[in-house]
Amino acid sequence: MIDRPTERFSPRAGAYASNRPGYPSAALDALLDGLGSPAKLTIADIGAGTGIASRLLAERGATVFAIEPNHSMAEQAEPDPRIEWIDGTGEDTHLPFKSVDVAAAFQAFHWFEPEAAIEEFRRISRHRIALVQYERDESEPFAGAYAGLVRQHALDDTEARRAQALTAFAKLAGSDCNRSEHRYAQTLSKEQLLGRMASTSYLPREGPAAEALRCGAGELFERFAQDGNVSLAMVCYVLVADA
Repeated sequence: MIDRPTERFSPRAGAYASNRPGYPSAALDALLDGLGSPAKLTIADIGAGTGIASRLLAERGATVFAIEPNHSMAEQAEPDPRIEWIDGTGEDTHLPFKSVDVAAAFQAFHWFEPEAAIEEFRRISRHRIALVQYERDESEPFAGAYAGLVRQHALDDTEARRAQALTAFAKLAGSDCNRSEHRYAQTLSKEQLLGRMASTSYLPREGPAAEALRCGAGELFERFAQDGNVSLAMVCYVLVADA
């Protein structure tokens, strides 16, 4: 049985912090376009996980509220004076009315109840709401083969939910919602590839199924590796709309 969204990453927090990709600079540029200097912005990273996006935003000078209900995930985050962690959810961030310039979900909107989350995003944001989400670029050979292995072993419909989240956000955000796509890749050693799989909440973590998954990943690595690494092609989608 898969844990509730707020709990399901608890045993995977370390693998998540170490092996999940970041976001391409162009995607962050699109997220913040037209808002002025990041140093003058306050941003809510809703469903912040281990703080991957929060850290990138803070590096640009922004003040960040990292909203995350899973303490195991939040505890993996590197401390940063520009990031304040808050125990909240996509539907209830605990932030005051119109307290941030941007309310954004990075790789998390599919865990929220869409209508309630959009309402909360708009309640707290003065200017912009956003969804930033990466997916594999399965037109590339390794990414396509990796996707096939993942789907063979998937324990639930999370991948379909992620696709639905893009559609739901765009519909609920309204006619002014703009979408851009940014291609990039994650370079992975064999250990990092296995770690990325271990961070995925809808894949088996132990037992014969997990061992079969790891064996399959090892075979893919041997097939596609060059100079000791594989390159996982991805597309980062950025959807932005006025609050």
